[in-house]
Amino acid sequence: MLTTRDLHKRYGSIHALSGVDLDVRPGEIVALLGPNGAGKTTLVSIIAGLLTPDSGTVEINGITTGPQLRTLPRQVGLAPQEIAIYPTVSVRDNLRFFGELAGLRRSRLRQRIAAVALTFSLTELLDRKGQHLSGGEARRLHTAMIVLHSPPLLLLDEPTAGLDVEARNELLMVIKTLAEDGCAIVYSTHYLYEVEQLEVPTVAILVEGRIAAYGPIPRLVATHGGAASVELRFSRACPQLDLPEGALQISGDAIRVPATHSPAATAASLLQTLDGAGSALREVRLIEPSLESAFLAVTADRSDATATLL
Repeated sequence: MLTTRDLHKRYGSIHALSGVDLDVRPGEIVALLGPNGAGKTTLVSIIAGLLTPDSGTVEINGITTGPQLRTLPRQVGLAPQEIAIYPTVSVRDNLRFFGELAGLRRSRLRQRIAAVALTFSLTELLDRKGQHLSGGEARRLHTAMIVLHSPPLLLLDEPTAGLDVEARNELLMVIKTLAEDGCAIVYSTHYLYEVEQLEVPTVAILVEGRIAAYGPIPRLVATHGGAASVELRFSRACPQLDLPEGALQISGDAIRVPATHSPAATAASLLQTLDGAGSALREVRLIEPSLESAFLAVTADRSDATATLL
């Protein structure tokens, strides 16, 4: 459904994208992760036709980027970061307007408005003006408008920003259902746990305009997630212990020890060596490799990488 090849984009001396290749099949969710400024929004904007790449190609449903790509508005649904609704008209009229732009008419338009209103919990709000919606309600309307015409490719840029936990979970369920129905989805987010909750089969980690890691979550974790470990945290400064090779003191009161076998077995062995220091032990953590540890390893050279762990 979507193929990008060797995409480059510069803003003056800044290389926003440097040779990005991406493939998204029907029914697949590809999550775009990366530190702030990694190029995620630029990539999404180029795919949507809002920006022109300096070089490289975008192919959507068999049609390559260029003037002919402008004939594909019904193939793509874009939900940008900034909420884009008309505040002075009703939810129903917002949906009707965007449905008509996408070519829906009469009974088909009414059916789709009713369907997406139900899916996004907007039925009771159809006659409310956009300016009187809460932030979460406006975000749901914003996303509902771009799926109204059932596009085969969805581009979602931070789609859960501003949503409470319940609304976020509901939207994630809708996105999973859309993928199960065959929609290809590019999902740009700062929230790693959302990617795991979506059960995303493919993750692309962008670092300084390049895809630094790409593949299924288990493969990324196995390749970049590091070894399992055990963390011991004490109520005072770490005591002097006979620790195995590779142990690190990660703060004044905590040490981390690589797990030579399983974290549980390593923890049990460490506890036996504490003796009198055991009275100061405050916490034992068994740390398995995860998407978070893989992400941190891939983006280790970026000082703002931790912003994506919110």
